[in-house]
Parts: sequence; C-alpha cells; structure tokens
Amino acid sequence: MLRVVSWNINGIRRPVQGVANQEPSNCAAVAVGRILEELDADIVCLQETKVTRDALTEPLAIVEGYNSYFSFSRNRSGYSGVATFCKDNATPVAAEEGLSGLFATQNGNVGCYGNMDEFTQEELRALDSEGRALLTQHKIRTWEGKERILTLINVYCPHADPGRPERLVFKMRFYRLLQIRAEALLAAGSHVIILGDLNTAHRPIDHWDAVNLECFEEDPGRKWMDSLLSNLGCQSASHVGPFIDSYRCFQPKQEGAFTCWSAVTGARHLNYGSRLDYVLGDRTLVIDTFQASFLLPEVMGSDHCPVGAVLSVSSVPAKQCPPLCTRFLPEFAGTQLKILRFLVPLEQSPLLEQSALQHNNQTRVQTCQNKAQVHSTRPRPSQAGSGRGQKNLKSYFQPSPNCPQASPDIELPSPPLMSALMTPKTPEEEAVAKVVKGRAKASEAKDEKEVRTSFWKSVLAGPLRTPLCGGHREPCVMRTVKKPGPNLGRRFYMCARPRGPPTDPSSRCNFFLWSRPS
Repeated sequence: MLRVVSWNINGIRRPVQGVANQEPSNCAAVAVGRILEELDADIVCLQETKVTRDALTEPLAIVEGYNSYFSFSRNRSGYSGVATFCKDNATPVAAEEGLSGLFATQNGNVGCYGNMDEFTQEELRALDSEGRALLTQHKIRTWEGKERILTLINVYCPHADPGRPERLVFKMRFYRLLQIRAEALLAAGSHVIILGDLNTAHRPIDHWDAVNLECFEEDPGRKWMDSLLSNLGCQSASHVGPFIDSYRCFQPKQEGAFTCWSAVTGARHLNYGSRLDYVLGDRTLVIDTFQASFLLPEVMGSDHCPVGAVLSVSSVPAKQCPPLCTRFLPEFAGTQLKILRFLVPLEQSPLLEQSALQHNNQTRVQTCQNKAQVHSTRPRPSQAGSGRGQKNLKSYFQPSPNCPQASPDIELPSPPLMSALMTPKTPEEEAVAKVVKGRAKASEAKDEKEVRTSFWKSVLAGPLRTPLCGGHREPCVMRTVKKPGPNLGRRFYMCARPRGPPTDPSSRCNFFLWSRPS
C-alpha cells in the first residue's frame, strides 16, 4: 500500500501543538519529525511552508528516514513555498521545481511540459517564482506486478484577493499552466496525482455558506475545476475531465467535510468552513488503485487539516535521490563554499571601460588643480597679521550705531536709592496685600491639586467596561479594523463566540459597537 498525505501547514518553522519542552533552536525540527511520524505516510506534501532557502536549517530539511524537496518563493520572504518529504522506501526517480521548466536542472527532471506557447517567458517566470509547485516522479508496482510511473504534483494555488483583481488573473493563469503540465504528463504515459491546497471550494456541498454567496457557480475557479474533473464520480460513464476528486468519489454526499476554517473567528469549533484541499487522481488510477480517500480534521496546528489517500500499489525506490534533494545542497552536503559563489562578475564593453578610464584621469587632474589652488590662496603666517597674542572675545563684537553708548562718567542709582524713591505703604495696605497674596496661592494650589487628581483618575481608572452582546448577553471581544479604508485602525466590539451557521444559536450573534465614536 502507498499512503500519500497533503497538508497546508501554515509555516513549517512554527512549532505545532503538542511539541513542548524543547530547545528553541531544535523545536521546529522536532515538530517536523513529529508531523511526519503522526501522519504516517510514505509521501507527505506540505504547502505554505513560508521558508526561504537562506532560512532553511539542516535539522528542518533533513529528517532521518526521509528525503526532502523544497520549492522557495523568490520574491518575498516568509511567503508561500511547498515541500515534499518521501520515505526512503518511496524515493523518487526524478524531482523538479515549478511547472514551466524554467527552474529545472540539467538532469533529474520530470519533463513533459506540453504546449506553453500562450505564455510569455516573463509570465512563466512570474508564475513559478512564488514557490507554488513541486513535482516528484516515482516508480510503482501494481498488484499484478506491472511497473508504472506515477507523478505527484504538490501545489499551493494562489488566492484571489477581492481587493486585487490582478491576483484573480494570476490565479487563473496558474490553473491553466497546471492543467497543461498535468495533461502533458498523462499523454506521455504517466499516472498523475494533483494534491494540495487548490484554494477553491468546488461544489456547494464543499462550502458552508454557499447559498448566501453571490454567483457561486459562476466563479472562474469553479468553472476551471468543472473542466478538469469528472463530474459524476468514478462509477459513472458520463464524465468531463481527465481527473477525479478522490474524496467525492468515495464520499459523494458527505456534508460538513471541510478542510479550512478561519482561525480569527474560531470557526473550526462549529465546523464553519470550506473544502479547499484535494487529492485529485487521473481516472484510471483512481478506479484501479485508490482504496480510500480521507480527511484528518482532528489534526491541529494549522487553519487547514491534512487530506490523503491510500493506493493499492507498492513503491519501487530509486537507488539515488534526484539532484533537487535538499541533502545535496552545498550548505548541507558538507562542502565548503567559496566567496566567489556569492559574487557576480560585472561585464563591461571596451567602450565603457575606456570612458571610465578617461573619467578617472580627469578626476585626478581636477583634484590636483584644486589642491594647488587651495595652497596658493591660503595666507602665510607673515601676512595674517603682526599680532601674535591671543585675541580677546570682545574684539569680535562692535557697538551698534543705532544704540547710544552710555557715558562712563554717568553712574546708575544703586538699589537702596531706588527703594528710597518708592512710596511707603501703610500697615492696612500691607495687611490687605498679604491676604490677597495668600488667597491667590491657596487657589493656585487647589487648582493644581484638582488637575493632578483628575489626571491620575483617568490613568488609573482602567479600561472601559466591556459591553454585553445583544444575542447572548455575554462580554464582547475587541477587534481592530485592518482593512484599508477610512476606518483602518479603529477598534470595535463584537460577540466573542465562534463564527457558525446563522441558524445555530450557539454561534456568534450580529452584535457590533465601535469602541469610540468617530
């Protein structure tokens, strides 16, 4: 039996639940080993690894008993990425990164690219630069003893952001490229399994709130899946596409079979989600060899759950891993890297080199001329002045012509003389002045005390009382608006219960209240 499992792990470096009391540097590596052990599959395909090659560590990439293959995002760090871990008894004969073949090496490739003339080279490079596809090709033996070729396409399809229409175009072009490559492999005689996060809920049964979604059936992604898949299951003679949704083949009417839930709203508690992860096999392979197709919603650690299938075939391992295997990377192979590997030679034409040389010569001549001019204009010590003593600070100031200078013969009256000129106060006036001054000081002290008291009351009063939601009369939870717009950054209160069906009284109610008026 051959067991394959796919899981959108939402970050391979993030420790999963249940892995504790480990050293921080080794925690992620232990987590990967635990994941592979618990999934207990011959081939494990992970999506959204969110790791680039410079951040990939040896304990994370090389796990005992497995050979691994990674595809990294070349545009953004901590974004996208897929990885495939194969047991040593399921070592592939070939492995390749991407769908277009632009990132393929000279040997160990899967091949069979099909007709991609409708894509430009720039478009193909952009589609493969986000690290969304990884192919491994295996030899399998059927129960009849016949050897066949099986190609697994591990994919993490793009998400169509409603606020960015260009991402929908990117998603549909990725779908098109995936279909061309898969059909080319089928035409070459290989069995094909497409597994991973396709980021589309195919049928209304695959989405909890499909009834309330506008134009659900008209979504371009769903129409593409209609063209790719057989629409009536593996036992029907009427089919459209060359592939079969293996889970719906075995569970055609199973409701609530979801693989993705919103972690922000806590929708997993009430199973308010959608099915975005699939194991798609070509029609012949599913009918002849698939024994089961399953979901693992009890496995926690991500906003997705694993999906998988069991095939009644055995794997014929290759004698050596393909060159794409991570154990052959220079940083993990034990070979010393030279600094020249990180430098790129700068190619210049002879005309540019001659121009640069003339510019350097002119710069040197100009520098020498400037130095000579500075030396010639600098005053000599004999010309600077005859006085060699240190100057006084007063020598730098001159009297203003607008202000008359005081005569040195005139003397200002002393303070005792000025006090003698003042009119003396009577005892009654002095008493009144003391009373007024005392009351003023008391008023100022009282005002200052009131200001301090009000300030500390506002600081130490604590947060405002949390309001109660209208549906359950329970304390609300505060959220912050993260969507760009006039309310970005504002805080509001909403029901603290997890999101669920509107008909379920235990799910979140529609209570909403801004924390502060705008």
